[in-house]
Amino acid sequence: MSTLRFALRSDKVDKSGKCPIELIYQIAGQRKKIFLEKDGKLIKLNYINWSIETQTAVYVAYPKAKKLLYANIEFANILQSRGIQGIAILESEADGINSVIAGTRLQIANIEKLFELNKQKYSDEDVINKFKEAKTGVTKKTEHRELLFDFMDKYITDHEPRRAKGSLSVYKSVKTHLQNYQNSTGDKVRFESINKAFFERFQSFLISDGKLNNTTIAKVLSTLKTFLSYAEENDILVNGNYRKFQIKREKLEVIALTNDEFTALLEKDFTENKKFDRVRDIFCFSCATGLRVSDLIQLKREHIKKDEIKLTVKKTKTELIIPLNKISAGILDKYKDQAKPLPMISSPKLNEYIKEACEAAGIDDQIEIVRFRGANRETTIYPKYKLIRIHTGRKTFVTLSLEKGMSAEQVMAITGHSDYSSFKRYVDITKKLSKVVMAKAWGEVNHLKAV
Repeated sequence: MSTLRFALRSDKVDKSGKCPIELIYQIAGQRKKIFLEKDGKLIKLNYINWSIETQTAVYVAYPKAKKLLYANIEFANILQSRGIQGIAILESEADGINSVIAGTRLQIANIEKLFELNKQKYSDEDVINKFKEAKTGVTKKTEHRELLFDFMDKYITDHEPRRAKGSLSVYKSVKTHLQNYQNSTGDKVRFESINKAFFERFQSFLISDGKLNNTTIAKVLSTLKTFLSYAEENDILVNGNYRKFQIKREKLEVIALTNDEFTALLEKDFTENKKFDRVRDIFCFSCATGLRVSDLIQLKREHIKKDEIKLTVKKTKTELIIPLNKISAGILDKYKDQAKPLPMISSPKLNEYIKEACEAAGIDDQIEIVRFRGANRETTIYPKYKLIRIHTGRKTFVTLSLEKGMSAEQVMAITGHSDYSSFKRYVDITKKLSKVVMAKAWGEVNHLKAV
C-alpha cells in the first residue's frame, strides 16, 4: 500500500522568505522525495499559506498575513535578518497551486494503476521516475509516451482480438489528433487535465488546425468521451468535469436508393458485364436484407436455414434472424452452385464497382451535401451514384422497409439496431411513411376531383 504526502520545507527558506513544497511518496517501506514544480519552477510558499492538516495552499488576507508572519519569532528573525517583508500569496495563486497538487495526486494514482494493469511490480523509484518523465517529456532511451497515450495503446491492443479493425481505427485516429494537439499547442494531454475547458480548446484546434468538418469533429470528441468512461471503469482517475461538455451533432443526409432506383438497378441487364452483374447482386442483397458488409463477407451456407438467415453479427456479437424475401432468396438461388452464397470481392473494389453499376443504371439525381467547418457552411453537389457505397444497401433496406409499411420495431429487429435515437433519422427522412401507414390502416383513397 502506497502513501502520498505533501509538506512545506521550512528549512529551505529562500531570500524571499518562501519555502518549497515537497512531494513524499512511500511504498513497501521505501520513500522517495521530490520538490513540486510548475512550468519548470519550484512552487514556493510562506509558511502561513500552508495547511499541514489538508496539505494544501491557503489564502490569507494581507493584514492578517503580516501579523502571522511575524508571530513566529524564529521565522521573523530570519526574515528581518534578510530584510524581507514577507508578502503572502494571492487567492488565485493558492488556487493554482492546489490544482497542481490535486493533479499530481491523480497522476501518481494513474501511474500506479497502469503498472497494475500491465501486471508489473513497481517501486517508489519506478513511480517517481515515471512521474518525472511525464513532466520532462523524455525517457533515458526514447521519447516518452504520456500515461494517457500508454493507456490508449493498451486499450487498442487488448481489444484487437474482439473488435473490428474499423472501430479500433477510430481510437487510433483520436490518439493521433490528441498528439498533434499536444505537439502544436504545448498543452499536455493528461487524464487530470481533460476537462470541459480542454474539450473546448481541442474542438477549436480540430476546426482550425485539424481541418475537419463538424461531423467528423463530433465523432472524435464522442470517441474521446467513450475512452475516458472506459478508463474510469478501469479505476483510472480522470477529471469528471469533462462530462459537462456537450457535443453538438449536425443532422446528416441519409443516402439511400428510392424504390424506383432500386428496381432500376435490380432489373438492369448486365449480361455483357459479369463484374457489374455480381456487384449489383451483392449490393441488392444488402438492400433486401439490411446486412452490413462485414456480415456479407462472413455469410456461409450454414447460416441459411430454409427461409431465413441466422448468424451472429460481427460488429455487435449478437444473434440475428433475417427472414428471406423474394429478392434475397432469388439472389441466393442464382449462386446456389457456388461454394459461398455470394460472389464477394474486397470492400474497396466493391465500393468502386457499385458506383459504376449505379451510374450505368441511371441513378444520377443531383444531391446536395452540406457540411459545416466551425460556423462556415460548405456545399457540394454530387450525382447520386458517386455517393453510393456498400453500406448504402443497409440504409436502403431500412428506408424502403419503412415506406412499405413495416414498423420501426420490426425493421430494428431485422437490422439489429438497439438504439432508437440513432434509428430515428431514417423515420424522419421517410416522407412516404405516413401515407403508407395511413393507407394500410384505413385503406387506399381515390384522388378527389376538383368541383
